[in-house]
Amino acid sequence: MPHQPFFYPVLTEDYAVQIARDWNTRDEASGYEGYVLRFNVRVEFLNKYEVHVAGASIHREYWIPAADVGDLNRNIERTIEIVGEFRKVG
Repeated sequence: MPHQPFFYPVLTEDYAVQIARDWNTRDEASGYEGYVLRFNVRVEFLNKYEVHVAGASIHREYWIPAADVGDLNRNIERTIEIVGEFRKVG
């Protein structure tokens, strides 16, 4: 999101589904849509950042500063897959 100072890639698909389905579909700023993407990032890049727990133990995520997102993009390996799509119902 443009207003966020960090990009928060999460470590599990279950957590990503929770965000996309339960939060994004209720958020006007997200267009009432949520997507779950799967991608791999080089370990050498991720080692510069700590894993944070944002709530329950399944809520594990990296906090990548927005200024580092270009570097993150250059360190993505293989393809980015869409593995889930959710839209507001009703």
